[in-house]
Amino acid sequence: MALPRPSPTSTCLVTGASSGIGREIARELARRGLGVTLVARRETPLRGLAEELAAAHDIRAAVVPCDLTDPDARGELVGKVADLGLTVDVLVNNAGLSTFGPVHRADRARELTMVRTDVEAVVDLCTLFVPAMASRRRGAVLNTASTAAFQPLPGQAGYSAAKAFVLTYSEALRAELHPMGVTVTALCPGPVKTGFVAAAGVDEEEAAAALPRIMWQPAEAVARAGVDGLDQDRAVVIPGLANRVGAMAGRFAPRHLVTSLVARQHPGLKPRH
Repeated sequence: MALPRPSPTSTCLVTGASSGIGREIARELARRGLGVTLVARRETPLRGLAEELAAAHDIRAAVVPCDLTDPDARGELVGKVADLGLTVDVLVNNAGLSTFGPVHRADRARELTMVRTDVEAVVDLCTLFVPAMASRRRGAVLNTASTAAFQPLPGQAGYSAAKAFVLTYSEALRAELHPMGVTVTALCPGPVKTGFVAAAGVDEEEAAAALPRIMWQPAEAVARAGVDGLDQDRAVVIPGLANRVGAMAGRFAPRHLVTSLVARQHPGLKPRH
């Protein structure tokens, strides 16, 4: 099994743990008796979750607030975790966000924040924590990508490109680390019932209408599938049959056909009034 045995000094570092999929992944790991270190910008929800998990599962739940867009703050994570007397045996790079709309109307700061969170932080945290896993010949990495990784998405051009990067990076990293006893899994959810869409400034009803209801998954189911896949040493996990079919169709269908279809129905590309 890829997941380590529970230990008082080992921890699963989960980014984006204050809400959505990240929060549910932390709950799923704690449910299996594994200690967690919760990372996100907002300390208050992290504290509440840590108290909940420690009480419910008798595990050690640590909190390390961090702005993942800040390279210096990311670099301090290794020392902060070590100061707690903890060793990161599982790294969950889950923090992420999306922008919606055409590139010619994009907000520069928002676009760069997305790339720094969705791409740069993933690479940086793997570079920071994976070497110790490799030297111990023990560890696991779960990177949250998306079904958006399997095709370009007009209306979310930067997001689909970022998640394609995460998927490809994870697959390559897996091949490098597998001989060293470290596993890497890419979690590729489709649409999930969280505040993710609203945070991007898109009406949730519009977003729901753009995709079949069968594709939407609850965050709890996505988290369970991701942790199960990590434990079973799977390379890629796509929760939900409809999403698996859609991802494969997106990967193998002609790109011009996919982009044309998406451009016609994406809520982020509807004319502004």
